[in-house]
Amino acid sequence: MLRLFSLISGSSGNCSVVTDGKTNILIDCGTSGKRALAALDKIGIAPEDVSAMLVTHEHSDHIQGVGVLARRLKIPVYATAGTHSAMLVGSIADELIHTVSPDVSFDIGDISVTPFSIPHDAAEPCCYTLSDGDDMVSVATDIGYMSDALISRIIGSKSIILESNHDVDMLRFGDYDYFLKQRILSDRGHLSNKDAANAALELVKTGTEHIMLGHLSEKNNMPHIAQMETYNYLTDNGVRVGKDVTLQIAARYDITSFDI
Repeated sequence: MLRLFSLISGSSGNCSVVTDGKTNILIDCGTSGKRALAALDKIGIAPEDVSAMLVTHEHSDHIQGVGVLARRLKIPVYATAGTHSAMLVGSIADELIHTVSPDVSFDIGDISVTPFSIPHDAAEPCCYTLSDGDDMVSVATDIGYMSDALISRIIGSKSIILESNHDVDMLRFGDYDYFLKQRILSDRGHLSNKDAANAALELVKTGTEHIMLGHLSEKNNMPHIAQMETYNYLTDNGVRVGKDVTLQIAARYDITSFDI
């Protein structure tokens, strides 16, 4: 069985881990290497047991600790060619650099990984689904808009970390400058709470059992607002939250595990 943890999540940093008990894969490391290792220790994963890091894109809230961990622990780093070229993580040994292509699956231990392209303002961003043959989990954040094609990539996920970045009204009437607001609201920005709610319903209809809303903006969202919007939309459409699906928020600075 695959387990998916959020170690930190939000506009200030993102790091998740997927494990089957033998293979342990970090998805992004947007925090210090020291902090990431401390979080892994809390869930029983030793530094030498980290199998790989998957990087979604080069923004600092996703790569802060990637270079340090790769160099110190000789951890392979998987990313698209564009992300490898754009991310500033210092020198990494050639043998640790692995280039992935969207929709081309590969194996790390007994876990099959499939990258898929996402619309975001980065060089060549992608997200990932991971499967052990029985369960599939996904991390889907930093997405400008959720198209049918993207939904098709994550349908079948038993558990998912799904972006619910901002409340549209909080963003529009907040103190961000005009150009930053437009960037976030654009098709290469971030999913709103409403977008997350719409995606959550599609996922539950196709069998998703556990949804964790993540990558919340610190200034343009609040956990209870994000959770309530998705909760209300699901219940209005006949979904029994707590029975048909669990719904929770990824903590900004702490470990969050799925209510399984």
